[in-house]
Amino acid sequence: MFLASFATGYWQANCYVVALPGVDQCVIVDPGQDSAAGVRSVIAENRFEPRAILLTHGHYDHVADAAQLADDYNVAVYIHPADRHLLSNPTAGLSSDGAAVVRKVIGENMALPARVEPYPLDRLLNLARLDFAVSHAPGHTAGSVLISLGFSGHRSIRSLVFTGDVVFAGSVGRTDLPGGNAEVMRRTLSEVVLGLPDTAALLPGHGEQTTMAVERAENPYLQPSFLRN
Repeated sequence: MFLASFATGYWQANCYVVALPGVDQCVIVDPGQDSAAGVRSVIAENRFEPRAILLTHGHYDHVADAAQLADDYNVAVYIHPADRHLLSNPTAGLSSDGAAVVRKVIGENMALPARVEPYPLDRLLNLARLDFAVSHAPGHTAGSVLISLGFSGHRSIRSLVFTGDVVFAGSVGRTDLPGGNAEVMRRTLSEVVLGLPDTAALLPGHGEQTTMAVERAENPYLQPSFLRN
């Protein structure tokens, strides 16, 4: 599997470009603030043809350059409908401090990508010869999702999961922003995240990559003592 990742912008959000080896098509995941130059560099260096942009949720630090790249490459942007409004009104999902940062950069609103599509949650999404399974995982935002992809390049890793801001190495996403909900997040962690196999590599929206096996054993927010509260 080809996987490029880099952190960009004020909040250092992770952006990813993924492709099958030997295939000249790719998919972009979470092109946030100031990610466009890095994405273009990866695409040009590898002579990729982007087929889509996938968003784990609607926060500005994960979507800021989506419209620009979607228009450049004439591809659709996929997002859960519950977060679609954040593409044009990014400050609606932020704290007052975060909204102030965004207003200094873009003002109050952003232009929508030309093509915005909802995720199919009842079937695989086939893009660039890759099959993506999308699971609704609300709590950080109402429209947060986990995006899973089968992987066969390692004995102990059988899938890649783009987790956005649902779960990180040793932590989980905050629930105190507009659209967040602590009880819903607990349910997501218990029913969706803990349902992932230990053989899943977790590719989060911030910080280092991890595995489900490690997080199940060590992440304090995935332990019964937290989930029962």
